[in-house]
Amino acid sequence: MRQTAKSVAALALLTAVVAGCGPAPIPSGISDPHEDGNRRRHSFNVGVDKVLYRPASEVYGSIVPPPIRDGVANVSSNLGLPSEAINGALQGRPQTFAQNGLRFVVNSTIGVLGLLDPATSMGLPRIETDFGETLHVWGMREGNYVELPFLGPSTNRDVAGLVVDVVSNPLGLFAESPVPEIATVSRVARLLGTRYAYSDFVDSILYDSADSYAQARLLYLQSRRAKLRGDQTSEADAYDPYDDLYGTSSQTSGTNDIYSDTYDPYAALGR
Repeated sequence: MRQTAKSVAALALLTAVVAGCGPAPIPSGISDPHEDGNRRRHSFNVGVDKVLYRPASEVYGSIVPPPIRDGVANVSSNLGLPSEAINGALQGRPQTFAQNGLRFVVNSTIGVLGLLDPATSMGLPRIETDFGETLHVWGMREGNYVELPFLGPSTNRDVAGLVVDVVSNPLGLFAESPVPEIATVSRVARLLGTRYAYSDFVDSILYDSADSYAQARLLYLQSRRAKLRGDQTSEADAYDPYDDLYGTSSQTSGTNDIYSDTYDPYAALGR
């Protein structure tokens, strides 16, 4: 176990160093030096959504009753709690560690393996976090904006966090059991349910906006940065169409601030 911990720590350090090699962005701006490639991947992702993700979510949402969809989403959320608890500890946030850990125990037992969510009514709501946020707490900068095939918007730092989260997931300890398969199936179902629930909102971004790439990029960076600052935002304000695939106030000042109502998504790129 000690050797495994050392390996994970080494991987985290190596990934962080590699991800941090790009130029650091202005805190309130956008660093997107590889926009051409990102736009190509965005077009691919929109195509995948159009022919696969959106139709599948419509079928899932119309056939599966809401209580079952909620139960499956609860299972997926519950299985992510051990990793979130560990990240809370790595961030030096004992409340995140203890609350997510206790929530996992309660929902895995009283909540029938996570199908139900008695923990929330007991004052133990989920505190969402990931290794990308851990890197942020450790002082790593955001890096460049990145559009990942199938996964959508991200940044150098969040890509590094995603890699570590996948490799170090505690569910890997149960590789010989059905737990990993249950986690995968429930996560896919949860994504379909989320896509169905926010169908109009996502469609307006991907298919109705003049520039869906700029819209998705702006929305992701806005919500991610707000989350990392600890802002409280509404679901509609914070949601981005790819957030569950990774899986962000004080206002900053400036003539073209990303959080301003008059923000121009192209000005930061020199257009």
